[in-house]
This record gives sequence, structure tokens and C-alpha cells, in this order.
Amino acid sequence: MVKKHGKKQRAKKKAQRTGAAYSSAAAGTTHTHTPLPDLSALPLVPHGSWRVLDLDLAARLVAACRAGCQPCQQTLIPKVVKEKRATLAALAGAVYGTVPTVGFAASDATRQWAPLARTAMQAGTGDQAFAAVDAMDEADAAALLEDALDHWAMGDGPVLAEAVRKVAEGASRRGTADPMDAFRAAGIDVFTLDDLDLGDVDAYHLAENYGVFVGQTTTPDGQPLPMLTLYPESEGAGVEDLEARTDWDHWGLHGMPDVDPAWRLRATIADRSLSGLVHVDDDGQDDIELWRAAQTVSLPADWWALLDRAQHVLVVGPVKEADHQALQAAGDAGELLAVIARVSFH
Repeated sequence: MVKKHGKKQRAKKKAQRTGAAYSSAAAGTTHTHTPLPDLSALPLVPHGSWRVLDLDLAARLVAACRAGCQPCQQTLIPKVVKEKRATLAALAGAVYGTVPTVGFAASDATRQWAPLARTAMQAGTGDQAFAAVDAMDEADAAALLEDALDHWAMGDGPVLAEAVRKVAEGASRRGTADPMDAFRAAGIDVFTLDDLDLGDVDAYHLAENYGVFVGQTTTPDGQPLPMLTLYPESEGAGVEDLEARTDWDHWGLHGMPDVDPAWRLRATIADRSLSGLVHVDDDGQDDIELWRAAQTVSLPADWWALLDRAQHVLVVGPVKEADHQALQAAGDAGELLAVIARVSFH
């Protein structure tokens, strides 16, 4: 239901942005929509700032979107997608680097990329966010660009550019103010899940999520280590999703990946169960949640005892199904990512 509703919402927004009179649109050539928006602030966002941005192309595309000109968009969008990924990353990063939540009307590609965009804005470096855009296939890149253009089309070009400037400058100073305030102060309507009348929406179910099964491995020095393996439980979950949402190492079943204490496997002492796998930000707040236990299941005493001794766990995935043979197959195919997470007992 959510996916279908999201598709309808995206189609409606696209129709509003591109104009409804498809059959009467001229084809093959573009023209100039004036005045062109001032996008000189765009290089300030970190997602593509040190790369060469085509600001003229970006301005013409934004202007075409605001005018609802389908022929221009049909010509310019493929050019950005195929040839100007840095420009695409900057246009999308200016929006999704500041939006705290992305609604279900966005494409899967956008929802997966948005956490990287926010991290880039906060850190002032967009290398990982750009790499994810650069690695997208053309369909996902086009979906991300069109979602971003829906936002650019809503605001006055110069006003939105000034808001981008304020947001980027604030991020470079590592300020604590809400970056959304710059958009609101500039008169840009910003909509988040909190603004929508959706009742109690659980963001966990708006992103891809996973199931888990437990196991055990051995460190290079011969010490036993508990292991947690992820398998997809939603349509878009898989190695590409994990690559976009994490910085886990590619792992081939040998050696050990890096330890990242920001990744937490939560364990409940009272009933010897696991409750979730999350990443926490610098303030200790959950910003990525990959798995949440649907029910309480007590773990075998020996595995729990190992978890208690090690205080860390090897997290690896994704595999196609909850099976140890699937783990071996994924490792042989080079399709595993892994991290050593900290165990958080409560």
C-alpha cells in the first residue's frame, strides 16, 4: 500500500512539474526560460563542490522545471544523468542534505541516498555521497534527480539559492542550528513527515529492513566471536542498499572488518534476547536502523555467554535467505559487507 501510494504521489508531482499537456509538447529542441535562477551558491554544498559543476545546465534545468516545460526537461535530465553526476549530486544534496526525513512519496533511490546526503552536509565532505550517486544506474540516478527537481520547482530560484548558501555556510561552521530554518526564513515551504497528518509514522518501515540469524566465527588469533547475518526482508534491501546506507567493508569470509562502535547490537539481559541493530550519531541518537526484532526470542545459553564475553559481534550481510550455505555463496560471489559492532546490553 505504501509503495503504491508513493508511486502515485511521485507521478502527481512529476505531472505538476513537467506540465500535463504531453501530447502537445514540441520535441527535439530546447529553448531558454528566463530569468534563469542564480545557482552560484550550489558549489557551497559539499556533495560535488570540489568537482566541476555545470551551473548553466543546472540553472536551465531548474528553470524548465519551474516553467513546467516537458521538452526541455526530456532533453536536459538525461544529459545530467549520463554526463554530469557531480551536478546531479549537488542539486540533490542541496535538498536532501537538509531535509531531516524523506517521505514515502520519494523513490527508493532517494530514500536510500538521503542519509548519506545529510551526513555529508553535517561533516562538510561529500565524497561518500557523490560516490553513491556516481555508482547509481541511470534509472536510480534519474529518480533521485527528479525527486530533487520536485523541490527545486516549488521555490523561487534566487530565494532557494540563497537558502542553500545559508545552509552550506552554517554547515561549514559546524553550527548547531537547525539547517531547515534557513529554508523557512527564506520563504521556502519545507515539508517533512512531522508536517503531514499521517498519525504515528514509524520511519523504520519507510526504509529497507532486514532479518537476522546468529552464528559464530573465529578471529585471526583464534578467539571465538559471535556473528549476526542479515538477509533482506523488504523489496529494496540488499547489497546496494547497505552500500548506500553504511560504510561497511567488503568482506570475503577471511580476516576481520573494522570495528565501528557507532554500530550497536542491542541485547536485553532479562530474557537473553536481541532487540535491534542500529547506528547512532554523535549525539547518541539512532540515525540508521537496519533490523528490529518483531518478537522476543531467547538465545541459546552458550551463544549468549559468548556475546557477553566478547562485547562485540561480527555483523555481515546481506545473504539471500536465512541459511549458512547462502552466506558461503554470497562470500564466494563477493557480495558481502561486514563490520564489527559493539553490543549494547540493557
